[in-house]
Amino acid sequence: QVQLLESGGGLVQAGGSQRLSCTVSGRTSDISFMGWFRQAPGKEREFVAAISRNIDTTEYADSVKGRFGISRDNARNAVYLQMNSLKLEDTGVYYCATASVGTWADWTSYDNWGQGTQVTVSS
Repeated sequence: QVQLLESGGGLVQAGGSQRLSCTVSGRTSDISFMGWFRQAPGKEREFVAAISRNIDTTEYADSVKGRFGISRDNARNAVYLQMNSLKLEDTGVYYCATASVGTWADWTSYDNWGQGTQVTVSS
């Protein structure tokens, strides 16, 4: 079993930056990659970014390329999402998730999810 806990959300001004954190506990040996998804009101869950657990390979949604950065610290069992140049459309609940197999951008590939942290961008 794997447990995840997100933190770092809040109210952010458009154009500003925010850093989200996710701590992972439990059985982590089977994790191949970790990802961030988000869901805005009235919209489907959307892939944001993913990173391999063991190598510096990352994937990003086109909507956040050049603005967001995903990173991880295996010693701390943590994954981070640095969000820069935030836009109103970045508003949503951000979820951290882990997967052992599958497609990085496909939410159905992920087996374990956190409860999410709310990010609200205003201007």
